[in-house]
Amino acid sequence: MKRALLAGLPPVDGPAPPPPPPADTPIHNCDGGTLEAARGGGRLTGLLIGNDGRIAQVLHRGDKRPARPDYLIDAKGAILVPGMIDAHGHVMGLGFAALTLDLSGAKSLAEAQALIGAYAKAHPDRPWILGRGWNQELWAERRFPTAAELDAVVADRPVWLTRVDGHAGWANSLALAAAGVTATTKDPAGGRIERAAPGGKPTGVLVDTATELVEKVVPPPRPEDRDLALAKAQDILLSVGVTAIADMGTSIEDWQSYRRAGDSGRLRIRIMGYAGGTQAMALIGGPGPSPWLYDDRLRLNGVKLYADGALGSRGASLKAPYADAPGTKGLRITGDTQLRNMMSRAAFDKFQVAVHAIGDEANASVLAAIEDLAATYGGDRRWRIEHAQVLDPADIARLGKFGIIASMQPVHQTSDRPMAEARLGPQRLAGAYAWKSVLGTGAKLAFGSDTPVEPPNPFPGFSAAISRQDASGQPFGGWQPQERLTREETLAAYTANGAYAGFAEGRFGRLVKGERADFLLLDTDPMMASPTQIAQTRVLETWVNGQMVWRREATSAPR
Repeated sequence: MKRALLAGLPPVDGPAPPPPPPADTPIHNCDGGTLEAARGGGRLTGLLIGNDGRIAQVLHRGDKRPARPDYLIDAKGAILVPGMIDAHGHVMGLGFAALTLDLSGAKSLAEAQALIGAYAKAHPDRPWILGRGWNQELWAERRFPTAAELDAVVADRPVWLTRVDGHAGWANSLALAAAGVTATTKDPAGGRIERAAPGGKPTGVLVDTATELVEKVVPPPRPEDRDLALAKAQDILLSVGVTAIADMGTSIEDWQSYRRAGDSGRLRIRIMGYAGGTQAMALIGGPGPSPWLYDDRLRLNGVKLYADGALGSRGASLKAPYADAPGTKGLRITGDTQLRNMMSRAAFDKFQVAVHAIGDEANASVLAAIEDLAATYGGDRRWRIEHAQVLDPADIARLGKFGIIASMQPVHQTSDRPMAEARLGPQRLAGAYAWKSVLGTGAKLAFGSDTPVEPPNPFPGFSAAISRQDASGQPFGGWQPQERLTREETLAAYTANGAYAGFAEGRFGRLVKGERADFLLLDTDPMMASPTQIAQTRVLETWVNGQMVWRREATSAPR
């Protein structure tokens, strides 16, 4: 995704790197009892952290403590859990979303217009007005907005606003003119220009690959803008307990920002990068995946590819027409032959392949491609399907073959439920967001947020995974409750499985001797609390590599 120049923003400095931890630092008086009991161990009450940032010893009740440690940290009874791993997010997208116009709270078209107008007035120096997060499904109109409705509030500058799922954009007339999008512009392969009839005049919304028509003329951000966005993203992720993230769609510019942060000691989270296409893959990785850098904080694992679009913009590719739009089955961003060629190109150089697939037709196509390629590219490939959101029940068993990883996002189920019911109709709901069924095939389940499409906080997702209910407890009894997971399965999907999905097992993701000391201190025990309580969990402290990198100052006194 292209992001624009953020004129007028201060230069990034960022927090100073934390000091190296003292040798053999014990963290005691914490409660990891239910976590360890769930894994068959004794009651965890502390950790001993070595000066290399790894766990030197897991302390249980009754274990001997160091007699005279250089430094002792009292957790004051807080709940200790591993750092959360977001298996699918967009790091720079999160940072830029926090620095531009946010429309995610708009509950109507009029409210969105008011926010846009106020933002433009408050930022007269911005050459373009940029933002994201609008969702027509939350508005009474339940239709795409138009360029004319944007012109009514901002007519002096181009405006480009990305839909909440990132698969559509809303432009005003000046933005369409800057991109040269007219009634004679053809729809690109894998994309659609929404048009008015008769005449085919663009209405202002572009879907999937058609968004590139406008994005290519948006002024690119400066390196210092990217560094500021990365610093902001790290602050947000650490505040909600995310210590590692799979970055889907890494560009060379993103990678250089990560490297600058690593070189200066300001890379505080762990980033497993997946290049945005094979061209970026070769540019960043060259002959193959990169080594782990900066004490296991950065690696290019592989490549992110697209099979289809998203349900919200009716770009997800379905086997049968949409229930609420019988004239379309969605869009294939990448056709079967081209997709297999790109997957083969990546696999040949041992890059891990992650393919976005939401609709049942797209998922079936990716599964068929994996089945064909697995015969040529054997070994531990860990083929990833990103989202696997709508599956034909007849295809679910196929996920258990060839070491496939289903990278899914529980919060999509709760936020998408009414829209998914309308898009799919009752006949196709059995294979939608089917976590338990997927896990039952033997596939590895890794959970994430798709941030900034959804907030990156993992605990509402944890709550949804075990309850199939939203924050208000709806629907009663859970939506498709047979797909609920246990707490143990959910915790694994947010920790150890996330590490495994990124070839990071043995490095981080668990509270065991020898792995990186990435952990959280919480005010709520996710293994015991109610789903509502879990969704409201607050992180008290976040530790990465044995160093405290974030603290909730209002509730946690200096130790």
